Amino acid sequence: MDDLRATVESLYRNESGRIVATLIRICRSFDLAEDAMQDAFASAVVNWQAEGVPDNPAAWITATARRRLIDYGRREQTRRNREDQLLYETEVRASITDEGATEEDMSFPCEDDRLRLIFTCCHPALNKQAQIALTLRTLGGLTTPEIAHAFLVPEPTLAQRLVRAKRKIEQARIPYEVPSPERLPERLSAVQAVLYLIFNEGYSASSGASLVRRELCAEAIRLARTLGELMPGNAENLGLLALMILHDSRRDARASMDGDLIPLEEQDRSRWRQDQIAEGIQLVERALGRRNPGPYQLQAAIAALHAEAKSPGETDWKQIAALYAILKTIQGSPIVYLNHAVAIAMSEGLEYGLSLIDALGSSGELDPYHLYHAARADILRRLKRTSEALECYNRALPLTANDVERRYLLRRIAELEALL
Repeated sequence: MDDLRATVESLYRNESGRIVATLIRICRSFDLAEDAMQDAFASAVVNWQAEGVPDNPAAWITATARRRLIDYGRREQTRRNREDQLLYETEVRASITDEGATEEDMSFPCEDDRLRLIFTCCHPALNKQAQIALTLRTLGGLTTPEIAHAFLVPEPTLAQRLVRAKRKIEQARIPYEVPSPERLPERLSAVQAVLYLIFNEGYSASSGASLVRRELCAEAIRLARTLGELMPGNAENLGLLALMILHDSRRDARASMDGDLIPLEEQDRSRWRQDQIAEGIQLVERALGRRNPGPYQLQAAIAALHAEAKSPGETDWKQIAALYAILKTIQGSPIVYLNHAVAIAMSEGLEYGLSLIDALGSSGELDPYHLYHAARADILRRLKRTSEALECYNRALPLTANDVERRYLLRRIAELEALL
């Protein structure tokens, strides 16, 4: 039973976004699609225990969820219009039970379903945070607490935002489609933000036992490639893809065999994936060659500088600080300012960089962000200000729910305590 549950949980992590996107295409309701998919996964636990896991489990889930949608339509008179649509879809395809269709037939795949879903979630009728949150929840399969962590907002606030976004899409009858070329630009920035947040949640999981959720990284990169194919002339799409690939190139070196976090300067750079680094650098050069720099291109250029350094001492921190200075003028978020301050510390002096970090923290806006306290602690540790560094690491510790990051902070705390 434990093996079966692990199989079902893995299937949910890897396939729920694709499945629910297909179901939303069919029924045009986020809530109905999610309910049907949850019912199908619950049925899988019971049926597969007795009959075994089918050859194509994702197709089985999709077909079972479609049948649930038809049942919902039959039971609810207020859903009669959806029932007609669902019954028509069933009639025009081979019957699952009566006409001997294969499991491959049962999945009814539509390769663009997830891309359609992203653009639906990113409709201008929704505010930007609602766009991103809804797509992460529905297509990325992230939980409400994980998305709240990504937004640095309270979980109840995020939950209310999701409910309002779903209601807005249904009430406004927002179409489920990829916009026409002339309407793509107005929707693109939110789509890019969605993809990058999905990647970030995969690259540095906000909670759980693993630092990296590789399926989310792979999904974000796949969707970024698709977006690039859809808009091949857009430099920011190239920059976004490059940024993801360059970060992903380091994934094998970011944790030890025991699962402990390894910071960038301590990583075994021979384990970095050189094929991805080469592709990422090529994408950065193509993007910047169009002479229309944007935030993703600049971040990708920074990642490329880290990737090109053969050792920590060869890192071009002055150039990194210069790129962050440009990025600040385009995207002046507190986190960008924090990263710029760290780069200044590494290139122009630790004390100067620390003064910039302290100035940033004076407003209290970064207090809930564990990396702010960890960055400050790291500078203090390098300055041999042990007691102050220890205090900052202890402030960072309760602000992360990721077990790997917690172990790293505890290791630093133990090292500093041994010096007192």
